[in-house]
Amino acid sequence: MSHNTWIHRVARVGIRPLLNTRVTPNQLTTVRLATGIGAAVLFGLGPGPHAYWAGALFLLSMVLDRADGELARIGGKSTPWGHNYDLVSDALCNALVFVAIGVGLRHGALGAATIPMGVMAGAAIACILWLMLRIEGLHGHRSAHFKSAAGFDADDAMLIVPVSAFLGLTEPLLVAAFVGAPLFAMYTYFSRREHLSPSTD
Repeated sequence: MSHNTWIHRVARVGIRPLLNTRVTPNQLTTVRLATGIGAAVLFGLGPGPHAYWAGALFLLSMVLDRADGELARIGGKSTPWGHNYDLVSDALCNALVFVAIGVGLRHGALGAATIPMGVMAGAAIACILWLMLRIEGLHGHRSAHFKSAAGFDADDAMLIVPVSAFLGLTEPLLVAAFVGAPLFAMYTYFSRREHLSPSTD
């Protein structure tokens, strides 16, 4: 993952005043986790005005996700535990939000089928993050990340969540995630399976 995506640039502006304070990256990660869970709770309530707040809260959570890493990197506060905490928080927030969207849409056109659809999408996202943790545990920090392009990286695909919430398109989003997330999980596995075993060098 790049340190210079558009979201990183926004986050960087916000964390500069924190560089010489007692605020730690792990504290920001905790707030990121709390806002991500809060967004999931709101999504679980289903369509309505609160869905806009859910989208805004999830967008804030995404910015905080970049902010904790920026504070760790620029402030010289990086730790292996903090990095893993960040990845686990990412997995929880990103997975829970799709489970919650599925729960919230259960009274819509697709009926209760949206619940297992959300669970499937969330589980696939969690699997992707588990694969990254596994590879980094074997081969070192940042060894599993995808390349970025045009100021965006793979993590930025989650921007589709707040955008869909603002546009009232969470149902098409869920369908796309139900299909796309497992496919991307399989792609991640097969494109990196040689890194899932300890190096013999």
